[in-house]
Parts: sequence; structure tokens; C-alpha cells
Amino acid sequence: MPKLSVAIVAMNEAGNLARTLEAVAWADEIVFVDSGSTDATLDIARLFGATIYHEPWRGYGGQVNCALDHCTHPWLLNVDADEVVTPELAAEIRALLQNEPPLAAYTVPRLNLIFGRWMRHGGLYPDRKLRLFRKGAARLSEDTEPHATPKTTLPTGKLHHNMLHYQYPTFPLYIEHMRRYSTASVPLMLRRGKTSKSAPAFFANTVLNPALTFIYNYIFRAGFLDGKEGLLFHLNHSRYVNWKYVKAWAAHKQIANAAISSNSSASPHGN
Repeated sequence: MPKLSVAIVAMNEAGNLARTLEAVAWADEIVFVDSGSTDATLDIARLFGATIYHEPWRGYGGQVNCALDHCTHPWLLNVDADEVVTPELAAEIRALLQNEPPLAAYTVPRLNLIFGRWMRHGGLYPDRKLRLFRKGAARLSEDTEPHATPKTTLPTGKLHHNMLHYQYPTFPLYIEHMRRYSTASVPLMLRRGKTSKSAPAFFANTVLNPALTFIYNYIFRAGFLDGKEGLLFHLNHSRYVNWKYVKAWAAHKQIANAAISSNSSASPHGN
């Protein structure tokens, strides 16, 4: 039976971690990469026998790849600190690993808890993520947004039982995450040139893109079937799209103004 390592990265996740680790305690190894926790996160990780590594934050992609590289077994299960492997999914994985699996990578469906409701519409389910794969078969881009998923060029299979994702249990937590994630996405957007420099691009990115995102997910993907919580989520998700582009535009403008000021100061005619 091929052995399995679970790879987790986190910082200050004491509120979630025990639930996550308890659900994967059956694995052969738990690798936990911490980037500076100041709460009880490390005590909880030790309680469940995790092998702990301390690494400075290197971006989400780099941090997860670091955890994957520390794993010692041939099969890897990548789990975020706010995700829980259900007993049914655990049994499915263990059954698959009874023999050598026919494929090198498998996606799992995620059921997302948002504002106290398990969302099943609006593109939020089955929300498949590549989570189980042979070591070396999948990695994240080092230049990626928060909460991306590993990628592979190999054929992938599909597991059938859910992974629970305690994504945004409360509305204030969602707003705090969206502020942080939209700020964290700015360097990536600058590198990719998504700075809305022209007036048409600015309008398209900050107005049309958020509006069309809402219409697509809430109406055409039936997000309205998730009730008030669905409406709140999709309205504010479109707001998040706006935030990303506005923050990238503002950062680019600040850099451009600083460059102009620097050039002006360096000029022999500058004052």
C-alpha cells in the first residue's frame, strides 16, 4: 500500500487547525509548514504529531511547494488549514491507495461554507481542486494568487466524496479576507500588466468585469438558489474583483509618479 503524506501550510490558524488535523490523523505523515504563528497553532500541530517546519512567507505558491518538497512519502494530499477531509473522502482515498492508483493525480469536490450556508450553486460547487497526487506530479506556480491549487500536465481522475471548506463562515471574516487577498494580488497583477492604464481598460476592469461576474454567477450559474447568502456573496465577490483592479491601478500610478519625480530630481534642470 503506497504511503501518504499530508501537506499543510498555515499561520495563526488555531481556530481551524484541530478540526483539519483530526480528519487526516490516519495519514502516514503530516507535514506542517508554519510562517510565524503567535497563537496556539504550533501546539495543536504538535498534538497531532505533525512534522513542523518554520519558513518565512514566500507567497502562497512557494509556501505550498515548500511543504510538498518536505513530504517523504510517494503520495501527497494537499490540505488547507480551513479544509476538512470527510470520513467518506478519507475512506475513498485509502481504498484508492490499497493498490497503486492508475493515475498520478486526482481532484476532489469541495463543499464551501459561506456565511453559515453550504453553497451548492453559482459556480461554488463542486469546486473541484487537485488535492491528491503522486510526489512530483503537481506543483503550484510560484507567481500565483492566494488559495490557488496545484497544477499538473498529467491525466487526472476524479474522487467523488466531498472535502469541506470552511471558507467564510461569517460576513466580517469574508470582508477581512477579501481586503487581504485583493492587496496580496497586486504584485501579481502588476507583473502581468493588469494595471488599467487606458480609460477604456479602467472602465472595463473596474466596472464591466465586476458587473458581468455577478450576472454570470448569480443568474446564469443559478447563484440565486443559495438564498440571501448567495446574493450577499456574489454581490461582494464582484466588489472584490473591483478592489483587485483598483488597487493594481493605484499601485501602478504610484510607481509611475515616483519614477517621474525621481527623473525630475535627477535632471540638471530639476529644482
